[in-house]
Amino acid sequence: MLAALNQLYPVRLTVFALCVFGLLLSALAIAAYGTVWAWMAFVVFGLLTWLGVYDVRQVRHSVLRNYPVIGHLRFLLEYIRPELRQYFIEGDNEAAPFSRAQRSLVYQRAKGEPDNRPFGTQLDVGADGYEWINHSMQPTHLASHDFRILIGADRAQPYEASVFNISAMSFGALSANAILALNAGARRGRFAHDTGEGSISVHHRANGGDLIWEIGSGYFGCRNDDGSFSEERFIVNAQDPQVKMIELKLSQGAKPGHGGVLPGPKVTVEIAAARGVPVGVDCVSPSSHSAFSTPVEMMRFIDRLRELSGGKPTGFKFCLGHPWEWFAIVKAMLETGITPDFIVVDGAEGGTGAAPVEFSDHVGAPLQEGLVLVHNTLKGVGLRDRIRIGCAGKVITAFDIVRMMALGADWCNAGRGFMMALGCIQAQACHTGHCPTGVTTQDPKRQQALVVPDKAERVFHFHQSTLKALKELVQAAGLNHPQEITAHHIVRRIDDTEVRLLSNLVMQVETGSLLGPLDGKQKVFSLYWPLADAHSFRALKVEQLPA
Repeated sequence: MLAALNQLYPVRLTVFALCVFGLLLSALAIAAYGTVWAWMAFVVFGLLTWLGVYDVRQVRHSVLRNYPVIGHLRFLLEYIRPELRQYFIEGDNEAAPFSRAQRSLVYQRAKGEPDNRPFGTQLDVGADGYEWINHSMQPTHLASHDFRILIGADRAQPYEASVFNISAMSFGALSANAILALNAGARRGRFAHDTGEGSISVHHRANGGDLIWEIGSGYFGCRNDDGSFSEERFIVNAQDPQVKMIELKLSQGAKPGHGGVLPGPKVTVEIAAARGVPVGVDCVSPSSHSAFSTPVEMMRFIDRLRELSGGKPTGFKFCLGHPWEWFAIVKAMLETGITPDFIVVDGAEGGTGAAPVEFSDHVGAPLQEGLVLVHNTLKGVGLRDRIRIGCAGKVITAFDIVRMMALGADWCNAGRGFMMALGCIQAQACHTGHCPTGVTTQDPKRQQALVVPDKAERVFHFHQSTLKALKELVQAAGLNHPQEITAHHIVRRIDDTEVRLLSNLVMQVETGSLLGPLDGKQKVFSLYWPLADAHSFRALKVEQLPA
């Protein structure tokens, strides 16, 4: 009943409606009494009504389109003092995904505004954990900020990817207009847009931007009616020229090891068409895959996907959990000779959608730990040169990209950064359907607040400005490409009296060293590598766990 009433009269329009009502009452008062007060009220309510009409017709600010008149309070606080806006309008609290400075930086870059700041660093350079990149006395000069890497060089259809791309966010979690704007921005900037496990919708296809098709345990877009994997349906999507890479999702940083259910009432005609499921029926993402049950079977499945796609780069995404399961996958690569073209490491701190608090806070390895182990394991077995590594998990600034590359990544993905470029104000109402900016809602009226051409421009500008900042960092370090950055370039303050290179603080494994004796290797290898089995994810026995 409440939902039906809200459709007839959206509560978010209450202030605007009161202004219109006040205008009518003041007009009647003028006709009846003609007093000065009646005329004053008529002028005030007339101006507010005109402002409301203007708000719903302008295309720059999503908040004003959804909340005419009253939405100006946000910008009033912003004008008075930026910190007020960030504390009271953007939900700056203990759960805030990014710092105030980071959010301000995204908004500035997305809007094409200057991002330089006076009065030095806003960080405490003396605080424990402060990090910086060492600069060179002979900086380089680079002609372009369009840094790219080649993925699947030996495949029939390799992909030259940007080093900064849009992370996996499904249609259904994001609105149609958000998907349209992201993909339009990706096309203009020639960077990749990961579909998320919700598969490829008509909105992904509309603007023709490069897609990374993510396939989860529900096999959306390539499933039989019983939920099993369908080769025939996979081929239809995978061989679309717009799809540049295939990504098998094992787990995600927000809730690794946890499946999901999209309730039937939320499965609209468009969502059902994209996912290949019935309209109005619960859409289930199991917690594990049914197409394979062992690491060796997984490698063969990846090889089959690559073959069916026509030789497009194919890999997998996961959030690191039990190290022996990851080692089992690597052993399967060695045993079968099959390697993925890329691996995306998702950090537990990542994730744009709603997740159980315990999972988002306490399940899965953070990005640094996962990335370092994946990079060093592949290096230790001599496979690092054959496999590209992407990463995601609160990557938003150029320095974040530099740091992840220093730890072993070839490229970075961002979710929340691009959401904020769309206009997200972190109201943290993503799962309610009441997103104030139209980014995460399926309500068609709320979605209209997000004007696609304007927000596509912001997505493009955020990407370009971040890469320009990355170029400046690379130049300052005296390098020619972000891939030249290593852990030797990054310095961290340990305490008041000690700073150390990041290379002295994180694991460093010699190429091929895991193929010989493990004596003297880091404990994670000496303890768990011998217990991993290419033919089982669960080879480790409880009684074999170290004390």
